[in-house]
Amino acid sequence: MFSNYKPTWMVDAIYKVTPEQLQKHGIKAVLTDLDNTLIAWNNPDGTEELRHWLESMRQANIPVIVVSNNNSERVERALKNFDLAYVARALKPLASGINRACKQLNVDKGSIVMIGDQIMTDVKAANSAGIRSILVRPVIETDSWKTQFNRFLERKIMKHLLNKHPEMKWKGEI
Repeated sequence: MFSNYKPTWMVDAIYKVTPEQLQKHGIKAVLTDLDNTLIAWNNPDGTEELRHWLESMRQANIPVIVVSNNNSERVERALKNFDLAYVARALKPLASGINRACKQLNVDKGSIVMIGDQIMTDVKAANSAGIRSILVRPVIETDSWKTQFNRFLERKIMKHLLNKHPEMKWKGEI
């Protein structure tokens, strides 16, 4: 019933996903959510850890595109210091935003992964688009008011998924 919400992998944080891990799984490009995945939703400046992670992806020639449900102004403001491509108003959990990002990459969908902190939007959209997903823990424990309802539903879905798929565990890598 909830198989559309099952992530391919569950990793503690986006910063633990390395180019070597991605390459081992044939992944050549990364799509990522913005708020509470790359940056804290209430701190658009990011961290030094984020800068190091993005640099490691650049050095490995792994493109990163942000796929966010936020409007262009919000995403552009948050990414101004990171030189990242993005798709705003992605309409996740629908696949349309992910499909737009995939077209920008010119890479086979089997070589792309979506990383996000929500199964209701990020993982569902990835599964709908036919790409793999990495669910990460949120950067911070608080959410904007827009996300709080999703988190409530997410807890129920995760409980079901974890009962049905005991292999689903938080790990330090993919």
